[in-house]
Amino acid sequence: MTLTAAEADKILADNFAPWVLALGLTVAETGERHAVLRLPWSDQLARDGGGLSGQAMMAAADTATVIAISAARGAYGPMTTVQQSTSFQRPVVGADLLVRVDVTKLGKRMAFADITMTAEGTEEPAARASTVYALLG
Repeated sequence: MTLTAAEADKILADNFAPWVLALGLTVAETGERHAVLRLPWSDQLARDGGGLSGQAMMAAADTATVIAISAARGAYGPMTTVQQSTSFQRPVVGADLLVRVDVTKLGKRMAFADITMTAEGTEEPAARASTVYALLG
């Protein structure tokens, strides 16, 4: 049983720090082993030169991974990031960022995921990431 987008949005509201919530992330889609979150464009998240900051993109990827793992498990449970590796490929300017997380392995104690971040309206990824999570409960 997977989570609905509304249930996943509630996980965001109930379990993340205020600074993460301030990013304005929303859940666009959930599935059996994936989730898509939207990071709305904001000039406040832009770096020098006008592109979306890498720090905001990495935080969005990390947060979206929690939602995808929760969807794969059918509910939220305590977990923590063990590793995240991100490669930036092109700037995002003036567009929302779509963060798609695919859970590639879900074990009893560990979960692995691949993330693709794309500016809305484009096909080419702006960044890719991989994460490893420890499942604590």
